This record gives sequence, C-alpha cells and structure tokens, in this order.
Amino acid sequence: MLFAPPFFALTSSTWDNLSDGASLLIVALFIIAGIFLGYALRGLVGRWQAESIERKMKLREDEAEAEIKARIKEGDIQARAAVVKAREEFEASTKKRRAELQAVEDRQTQREANLDRKAAALDVRENAVSEKATAAEHAAEEARLAAAAAAATQKKVDEQLCGLAKMTHEEARKEVLRLANEALRADAESLSRRIQEAAREQGDIVARRLVADAVQRCAVSHLAEIVTTVVKVPGAEMKGRIIGRDGRNVRAFEAATGVSLLLDDAPETVVLSSFDPLRREVARLALESLMADGRIHPASIETAVEEARKRVSQTELEVGTAAAAEAGVLGLPDAVLRRMGALKYRTSFSQNVLRHSVEVALVMGTMAAEMKLDAAQARRVGFLHDIGKAVTGEKKGAHAALGAEFLAAQGEDAVICAAVAAHHAEGDSDGGVLGVLCAAADAISSARPGARLENVADYVQRLEDLEKLAKAHAGVTGVFAVQAGRDLRIMVDPACISDVEANALARDLCREISERIRFPGQIRVTVVRELRCTEYAK
Repeated sequence: MLFAPPFFALTSSTWDNLSDGASLLIVALFIIAGIFLGYALRGLVGRWQAESIERKMKLREDEAEAEIKARIKEGDIQARAAVVKAREEFEASTKKRRAELQAVEDRQTQREANLDRKAAALDVRENAVSEKATAAEHAAEEARLAAAAAAATQKKVDEQLCGLAKMTHEEARKEVLRLANEALRADAESLSRRIQEAAREQGDIVARRLVADAVQRCAVSHLAEIVTTVVKVPGAEMKGRIIGRDGRNVRAFEAATGVSLLLDDAPETVVLSSFDPLRREVARLALESLMADGRIHPASIETAVEEARKRVSQTELEVGTAAAAEAGVLGLPDAVLRRMGALKYRTSFSQNVLRHSVEVALVMGTMAAEMKLDAAQARRVGFLHDIGKAVTGEKKGAHAALGAEFLAAQGEDAVICAAVAAHHAEGDSDGGVLGVLCAAADAISSARPGARLENVADYVQRLEDLEKLAKAHAGVTGVFAVQAGRDLRIMVDPACISDVEANALARDLCREISERIRFPGQIRVTVVRELRCTEYAK
C-alpha cells in the first residue's frame, strides 16, 4: 500500500459505535475518494506514458535525421565519383577521337602526296604519248606513201599479167576458183565413195547375218482371210433348217452375230461375210454347233452364239499364251494375253497380225542381242507393238497410241509403253533405242519377200515411176527395175558422165526416190558406167 487513508485507522470498535447513517456516509466518502484517487493515478500514468512516447519519438527522429544525413553524404560521394568517372571517360574518348582525327589527317596528307606523284607521272606519260603519236603519224604517212607506191606497182604488174594472159583479173580469179572446185569435188567424191563402199560392205555383211538369223529363227506362215469364211453344210435339208420358216433363223442369226449369211452360192456351203474377223469366228463356231445339234431356232441360236463367244474368249487366252511363249515373253497379265490372242483373227495387208507380232519380237530380240541391249525387253516391245489393233474397234485413234494407253492401264513399264507408242513415229513420243529397233523390226517383217500381198496395179505403177524418175537425168541410156522393184540398175553413157558424176547421180536418185515415191523396205540404186571399145580386123 502506498498510502493508507485516515479512516482505515478506525478500529472495529469505533466502527461498531457508529450509526448506520454515518456508516453509509463514510462508505460514500470512501468511494468518492477512491474515484478521485483513480482519476489522479490515471492522469499520472498517462502523463508518464506520454512523456515516454515523446522521448521515443524524439529518439527516432534523431536516428532518422542521422540516417538521412548519412545517405545524403553517401549520395554526394557517389555523385562525385560518377562525375570523376564521366570526366575520365570523356577525356579518354576525346583523346581517342583526337588520335583518329590525327590518323585521318596523316592519311589524307599521304594521299595528297601520292596524288601529286601520280599527277607528275601522268604528265610525263602524256608527254611520251604525244611524242609517240607524232612519231606514229609520221610513220603512217610514210606507210601511206609506200602503199600508194606498192598499189601503183601492183597495178602495173596486173596490167602486164593481164596482157600476157589475155584475160582480166576477175576472169583469172574465176578460172582459179573453178579449177580448185573441180579438184576439191573430185577429191570429196572419191573420199565419199570409198567411205560409202566400206560402210556398205560392212553393213551388208552384218545386215545379211542379222536378217538371215532372224528369218531362220522365226519362219512363220501367213493366212490371208479377208472378209469371208466358208462353212460346209451336210446337205440341202440342213441349209433349209438354217434358213428357217420365212427366213426367221437367218434373221435371228445375223442379229445375234452381226454377220451376213450368204446361202445361194453353192448347195453345200454357207458363206459368212463380215469385215470383223472376230465376229466371223464367233459365227462359224455357233453355226457348226447348231448343225451338230440339229435343233435350229431363235432361242438355240442365241444360246449357241453366247457359248461361241465364251469359246472364242478362252481360245484368245490360250492362243495369246502360246504366242507369248513362242516369242519368249513372260509375265503378261490375262487381259493383255486375250488382246494378243484376238489378233489371231486380224490381218494387215494379208499378213496375220499375231504371227507378225511374234516375228517382230524374235527379230527385235536378235538385233538387241547383237547391240548388247536387253533382249527380253526388246522381245516384249516387239510382241506388244501392235496390240492397239485389238483396241481400235472400241476406240478411235492410231493403233500405236491406243496400244500404249492400254498397256499403261494394265501396269506395263513406261519404257515399253513409250517404245510401243513411237514405233510408227506418229506422235511426239520418244521411244528411245527400243522404239527405233521396233520400227526397224516391223519394217523387216512387213517388207520381207512373201510377207504381204500388194495390189498389182500399185506394184506396176511403182516400177514405172522408178524408171521414169531415173530416165529424167541426162546421160542415162537404160533403166531396169529388178527384184520386184527393190533393185534399180541404171546404165549411163561414159562419154557424158564421169566416175565421180556417176556416184553423185546414185545419191541424187536415192534422195529423189525417198522424197517422191512410197515403197516398202528399201531400194538399192546401182549406176553402171561401162566403156566399150570395138574395132574390126580385116
């Protein structure tokens, strides 16, 4: 207890002696005194706390002021250091710039000095050039005078030469050129003749061997069926069944096959007429089947024609497979083999197209082997080169292009397709070496003796054209077309045509024949110059 109020000194006995009113008064006084005392204590404590806070704030203010002063001092130091550093960098850059300017100034000074030296050297050269130009002018003047003197001398000499030769200078030049041209022409003709003779001799040897070998390997027969097929009939009764009541069977047969029936030519034969050989074959098989069965009416005709078509289709596959094996071509799909088998029923200039394809394949294989090429690939091209002729009935266009398109659709190699498309040189396709070999083998097979039949009138007309073309040349005394027009022999007058001119005549005739006359294979032109001396002894 810091203090004790005086009323606490009252003893209990004294308290007991007080009355109740006085007790209450005393208690009230005590309470009031306690309240005042609390307010007084509170004021003292608040004042003490305020002073304590004020002292702390003043201490913090002093610390903040000290810190601010320290930071200001530190910033001042850093600013001074930055100024010093910037000043040093500025001085360094200024020094470097001054050095660069000094170097530039030195180079400029050196350049000016070099220019001065070059200008002096140019002045010296200009003086030397002027002196040389003056000397050249004097030399040119002397040369002009010398040239004039030489021209006068040359003119005088030319006049003397013209007087001695009794011809002008131009005439002499022409004469010299004529003699030189004749000498050169004779030399060129002689050299050309020797080269051609050597090449012809070697080429004839190789060509004979190749053709003989190819023909030996592929000797084939050709069937010339054009537009009709003859079917034998057992008797007149069977022919009546074929005709049917009011000709209904004939009409049904022609409608089902697309082939015309000719029944009035002979009593025991029926002629089937159509430009399509495949239709004629179907009609022949169907007619033979109907005659063997004996029951001929429109329904049986339709059944027989359908069965005949199936048999022909199967036959096409078998024939195509056999032909491919004969030609040595393997790995062809069934669709291609059927198309090739269909060529059995087709002819070209009386030549069976399938046999022609086999022949071309064998010839191409032989030539490719001699040239160190792929013989199997060459046989494949030769065998397939005319497959487009089996497609021409379905599409319009050249058979070479149609065949290449069909083969490409069947997955054939692009090299084979290109060679097939180019074997007639009808488009822009480049078949390469195989295309050229295919064209050559095609020409060999088509133009060899016996391969094709030719119209007699066309044959005679071609011979007449050959003889007429040869007789149109001066100095020709006789012309003979031998070996079916494949060898043209020309007799010339030796007094009018020399040996050199005879060689030139043979070449000119070959060129004219190739340009003006169409012919199969090739034509050999032989010019015969023979000098005969005849005397009579008496």
